[in-house]
Amino acid sequence: MKTRFLLIGLLFAATISLKAQDSQDIDDSSIKGQFVEVIDKSNNYQEFKVIKKTQLATLRKNILDSISNLEKEIVAKDETIASQSGKISNLENKLASTQESLTISMGKEDGISLFGIPMQKTAYNTLLFSIIGFLLLALLLFIYKYNSSNSITKEANAKFDETEAAFEAYRQKKLEDEQVLRRKLQDEINKNR
Repeated sequence: MKTRFLLIGLLFAATISLKAQDSQDIDDSSIKGQFVEVIDKSNNYQEFKVIKKTQLATLRKNILDSISNLEKEIVAKDETIASQSGKISNLENKLASTQESLTISMGKEDGISLFGIPMQKTAYNTLLFSIIGFLLLALLLFIYKYNSSNSITKEANAKFDETEAAFEAYRQKKLEDEQVLRRKLQDEINKNR
Protein backbone atom coordinates (compact mmCIF):
# COMPACT_ATOMS: atom_id res chain seq x y z
CA MET A 1 0.00 0.00 0.00
CA LYS A 2 2.81 2.34 0.71
CA THR A 3 4.07 1.71 -2.76
CA ARG A 4 0.69 2.65 -4.13
CA PHE A 5 0.72 5.96 -2.28
CA LEU A 6 4.27 6.52 -3.36
CA LEU A 7 3.37 5.74 -6.96
CA ILE A 8 0.29 8.00 -6.87
CA GLY A 9 2.39 10.76 -5.28
CA LEU A 10 5.01 10.44 -7.98
CA LEU A 11 2.37 10.55 -10.74
CA PHE A 12 0.78 13.60 -9.12
CA ALA A 13 4.16 15.35 -8.87
CA ALA A 14 4.96 14.48 -12.49
CA THR A 15 1.59 15.80 -13.63
CA ILE A 16 2.05 19.04 -11.73
CA SER A 17 5.60 19.46 -13.06
CA LEU A 18 4.42 18.76 -16.66
CA LYS A 19 1.60 21.29 -16.26
CA ALA A 20 4.11 23.81 -14.90
CA GLN A 21 6.44 23.14 -17.83
CA ASP A 22 3.56 23.55 -20.33
CA SER A 23 2.61 26.86 -18.81
CA GLN A 24 6.27 27.96 -18.81
CA ASP A 25 6.66 26.96 -22.46
CA ILE A 26 4.04 29.53 -23.42
CA ASP A 27 5.49 33.03 -23.32
CA ASP A 28 3.53 35.11 -20.81
CA SER A 29 4.11 38.29 -22.79
CA SER A 30 2.50 36.88 -25.95
CA ILE A 31 -1.23 37.20 -26.47
CA LYS A 32 -1.58 33.44 -26.47
CA GLY A 33 0.26 33.30 -23.14
CA GLN A 34 -1.97 36.03 -21.75
CA PHE A 35 -5.11 34.15 -22.82
CA VAL A 36 -3.83 31.01 -21.16
CA GLU A 37 -3.02 32.97 -17.98
CA VAL A 38 -6.46 34.65 -17.89
CA ILE A 39 -8.21 31.32 -18.39
CA ASP A 40 -6.00 29.56 -15.84
CA LYS A 41 -6.56 32.28 -13.22
CA SER A 42 -10.28 32.51 -13.83
CA ASN A 43 -12.83 30.82 -11.58
CA ASN A 44 -15.29 28.17 -12.62
CA TYR A 45 -19.02 28.59 -12.18
CA GLN A 46 -20.98 25.57 -13.37
CA GLU A 47 -19.86 25.21 -17.00
CA PHE A 48 -18.65 28.81 -17.26
CA LYS A 49 -15.40 30.55 -16.60
CA VAL A 50 -15.60 33.71 -14.55
CA ILE A 51 -12.90 36.20 -15.56
CA LYS A 52 -12.05 39.30 -13.55
CA LYS A 53 -12.79 42.59 -15.29
CA THR A 54 -9.28 43.85 -14.57
CA GLN A 55 -7.74 40.81 -16.24
CA LEU A 56 -10.12 41.20 -19.18
CA ALA A 57 -9.32 44.94 -19.44
CA THR A 58 -5.60 44.24 -19.26
CA LEU A 59 -5.95 41.55 -21.93
CA ARG A 60 -8.01 43.90 -24.09
CA LYS A 61 -5.45 46.72 -23.66
CA ASN A 62 -2.60 44.36 -24.53
CA ILE A 63 -4.46 43.05 -27.58
CA LEU A 64 -5.20 46.59 -28.78
CA ASP A 65 -1.57 47.58 -28.18
CA SER A 66 -0.42 44.54 -30.15
CA ILE A 67 -2.86 45.39 -32.96
CA SER A 68 -1.64 49.01 -32.94
CA ASN A 69 1.99 47.88 -33.06
CA LEU A 70 1.20 45.45 -35.86
CA GLU A 71 -0.61 48.22 -37.80
CA LYS A 72 2.43 50.48 -37.35
CA GLU A 73 4.68 47.68 -38.61
CA ILE A 74 2.34 47.14 -41.57
CA VAL A 75 2.41 50.86 -42.41
CA ALA A 76 6.22 50.94 -42.06
CA LYS A 77 6.55 47.87 -44.24
CA ASP A 78 4.12 49.34 -46.79
CA GLU A 79 6.27 52.48 -46.90
CA THR A 80 9.39 50.34 -47.30
CA ILE A 81 7.68 48.38 -50.09
CA ALA A 82 6.61 51.61 -51.80
CA SER A 83 10.13 53.02 -51.47
CA GLN A 84 11.70 49.85 -52.80
CA SER A 85 9.13 49.71 -55.62
CA GLY A 86 10.12 53.26 -56.57
CA LYS A 87 13.79 52.31 -56.46
CA ILE A 88 13.10 49.20 -58.55
CA SER A 89 11.16 51.27 -61.08
CA ASN A 90 13.99 53.81 -61.20
CA LEU A 91 16.57 51.05 -61.64
CA GLU A 92 14.47 49.42 -64.38
CA ASN A 93 14.31 52.78 -66.20
CA LYS A 94 18.08 53.18 -65.83
CA LEU A 95 18.58 49.62 -67.07
CA ALA A 96 16.38 50.28 -70.12
CA SER A 97 18.30 53.51 -70.80
CA THR A 98 21.62 51.72 -70.40
CA GLN A 99 20.53 48.90 -72.70
CA GLU A 100 19.41 51.45 -75.29
CA SER A 101 22.75 53.25 -75.02
CA LEU A 102 24.53 49.91 -75.32
CA THR A 103 22.55 49.04 -78.45
CA ILE A 104 23.39 52.43 -79.98
CA SER A 105 27.06 52.07 -79.03
CA MET A 106 27.24 48.56 -80.49
CA GLY A 107 25.62 49.86 -83.67
CA LYS A 108 28.21 52.62 -83.87
CA GLU A 109 30.97 50.14 -83.14
CA ASP A 110 29.78 47.79 -85.87
CA GLY A 111 29.28 50.58 -88.40
CA ILE A 112 31.36 53.21 -90.17
CA SER A 113 30.22 56.40 -91.85
CA LEU A 114 31.73 56.84 -95.32
CA PHE A 115 30.97 60.22 -96.91
CA GLY A 116 27.97 60.51 -94.58
CA ILE A 117 26.62 57.10 -95.56
CA PRO A 118 26.40 54.63 -92.66
CA MET A 119 27.87 51.25 -93.57
CA GLN A 120 28.53 47.98 -91.79
CA LYS A 121 32.18 47.24 -91.14
CA THR A 122 32.07 44.17 -93.36
CA ALA A 123 30.63 46.17 -96.27
CA TYR A 124 33.20 48.92 -95.64
CA ASN A 125 36.05 46.40 -95.58
CA THR A 126 34.76 44.75 -98.76
CA LEU A 127 34.52 48.14 -100.52
CA LEU A 128 37.94 49.22 -99.26
CA PHE A 129 39.69 46.00 -100.31
CA SER A 130 37.87 46.07 -103.69
CA ILE A 131 39.18 49.59 -104.31
CA ILE A 132 42.69 48.59 -103.19
CA GLY A 133 42.55 45.48 -105.41
CA PHE A 134 41.35 47.53 -108.38
CA LEU A 135 44.13 50.08 -107.82
CA LEU A 136 46.74 47.31 -107.52
CA LEU A 137 45.44 45.73 -110.71
CA ALA A 138 45.56 49.13 -112.45
CA LEU A 139 49.12 49.64 -111.15
CA LEU A 140 50.20 46.22 -112.43
CA LEU A 141 48.61 46.98 -115.80
CA PHE A 142 50.36 50.36 -115.90
CA ILE A 143 53.70 48.77 -115.00
CA TYR A 144 53.19 46.13 -117.72
CA LYS A 145 52.27 48.76 -120.31
CA TYR A 146 55.19 50.94 -119.22
CA ASN A 147 57.67 48.05 -119.49
CA SER A 148 56.20 47.05 -122.84
CA SER A 149 56.35 50.62 -124.14
CA ASN A 150 59.81 51.06 -122.70
CA SER A 151 61.12 47.95 -124.47
CA ILE A 152 59.48 49.07 -127.72
CA THR A 153 61.02 52.53 -127.28
CA LYS A 154 64.44 51.01 -126.59
CA GLU A 155 64.13 48.84 -129.70
CA ALA A 156 63.03 51.87 -131.73
CA ASN A 157 65.95 53.92 -130.35
CA ALA A 158 68.35 51.08 -131.13
CA LYS A 159 66.97 50.81 -134.68
CA PHE A 160 67.07 54.59 -134.99
CA ASP A 161 70.70 54.64 -133.82
CA GLU A 162 71.44 51.81 -136.23
CA THR A 163 69.68 53.60 -139.04
CA GLU A 164 71.39 56.88 -138.13
CA ALA A 165 74.77 55.14 -138.08
CA ALA A 166 74.00 53.53 -141.45
CA PHE A 167 72.81 56.89 -142.77
CA GLU A 168 75.94 58.57 -141.41
CA ALA A 169 78.10 55.90 -143.07
CA TYR A 170 76.14 56.34 -146.29
CA ARG A 171 76.49 60.12 -146.13
CA GLN A 172 80.18 59.78 -145.39
CA LYS A 173 80.56 57.47 -148.35
CA LYS A 174 78.64 59.82 -150.60
CA LEU A 175 80.74 62.76 -149.41
CA GLU A 176 83.88 60.81 -150.23
CA ASP A 177 82.42 59.79 -153.57
CA GLU A 178 81.48 63.41 -154.22
CA GLN A 179 84.97 64.57 -153.26
CA VAL A 180 86.47 61.94 -155.56
CA LEU A 181 84.17 63.12 -158.33
CA ARG A 182 85.11 66.76 -157.70
CA ARG A 183 88.77 65.89 -157.83
CA LYS A 184 88.27 64.00 -161.02
CA LEU A 185 86.26 66.88 -162.34
CA GLN A 186 88.93 69.32 -161.23
CA ASP A 187 91.59 67.10 -162.74
CA GLU A 188 89.67 67.00 -166.00
CA ILE A 189 89.21 70.74 -165.91
CA ASN A 190 92.89 71.19 -165.21
CA LYS A 191 93.77 68.82 -168.07
CA ASN A 192 91.57 70.63 -170.44
CA ARG A 193 92.93 73.91 -169.66
